Amino acid sequence: MRGRRSNSCFNFECDNGWRESLREKPDTAVENIHPATSPSISVIIPAYNAAQCIGETLESVFAQTCKDFEIIVVNDGSPDTQELERALAPYMERIRYLKQENSGPAGARNTAILQSSAPFVAFVDSDDLWLPRYLAEQMRAFNENPQLDLVYCDALLFGDSPLDGRSFMQQNPSAGEATFENLLTEQCTIITSCTVARRASLIAAGLFDENFYHSEDFDLWLRLAFGGGRIGYQTQVLAKHRIHDASLGSDVRRLIEGELKVHKKLMNTLPLSSSQIEMVERQVKLRQAELDLENGKQQFLARDYGEAAKSLERANDFYRSRKLRFAHFILRTAPGALRHMYGVWHWILKRRLKSSSVRSKKMNDKQKEVSGRKPCVELQDS
Repeated sequence: MRGRRSNSCFNFECDNGWRESLREKPDTAVENIHPATSPSISVIIPAYNAAQCIGETLESVFAQTCKDFEIIVVNDGSPDTQELERALAPYMERIRYLKQENSGPAGARNTAILQSSAPFVAFVDSDDLWLPRYLAEQMRAFNENPQLDLVYCDALLFGDSPLDGRSFMQQNPSAGEATFENLLTEQCTIITSCTVARRASLIAAGLFDENFYHSEDFDLWLRLAFGGGRIGYQTQVLAKHRIHDASLGSDVRRLIEGELKVHKKLMNTLPLSSSQIEMVERQVKLRQAELDLENGKQQFLARDYGEAAKSLERANDFYRSRKLRFAHFILRTAPGALRHMYGVWHWILKRRLKSSSVRSKKMNDKQKEVSGRKPCVELQDS
């Protein structure tokens, strides 16, 4: 049962049904507990090899204009535990610090959700940052739209990448309602560090799937939306999301492989309509083509031109691109020349970035509202 707005950020009562669904994790060691008194928000920070960045992240949380929160840091079996605990030492009296064996970001977040005491949870990765009004603006969205289960916002990208200084929504615009269909085709794309959600709603959706080490957030948002959860977003930049260009190639492959696993799970576990099944199948073909293209890039850079040509040929079965067809021909006949054809090669190198930003916009014509409901609103910036 949801409560009504109060003078704090938000007041909320958790239904007994949710309480009965909670489970304790026996392998979680509670190191210290210094919670706020009946906080409205539990800020959840998974920590793995996080010693260098987590202090800056915590400072950004403590700088919030909305102070109605507790912080839960979960050491997810981090190999830098000694360094991490030295970095956390100045904050230990103001945070809840939990330690567990490594179970990935999904397991760390689930541990914190189940240990949390607030009706709302806000996620931030240990190398991301919030601007001072992040929590205030996110909670304002809930106050003004009490039907929402999750709210997300835009973030400024920073770090070792050509995208430094741009906003995430410049690269991945959210368009229309955050329905299951729009999330599936990434017309709406969510950064986990930019989300605040109702704790009970996440528990009802089944929490993060701990079998996933990648795309576990994508999986949960899809399940939340499919089950009738309402998602809102605002286009304000309220956070800073760190990007690491040095590991982009391997990260892209892991992202695609994770999304393919999510699609397989959707087909096996959700009662999808025929149109939704068609959409998932098309997304599988798109992701497989992206994976073939990414593999082709890496094979080309490794001078394995024969395998690169095969990968590009498979990718072009989906893309039907004259540029890819030309690149495939050159790889078959004069592979060394392709490195000097900057226009074609530049296009190939950037193709994944474009596809991850746009995500098959033609799919939007096939999308239908499920049961006539409107699960999302785009929130007006104030």
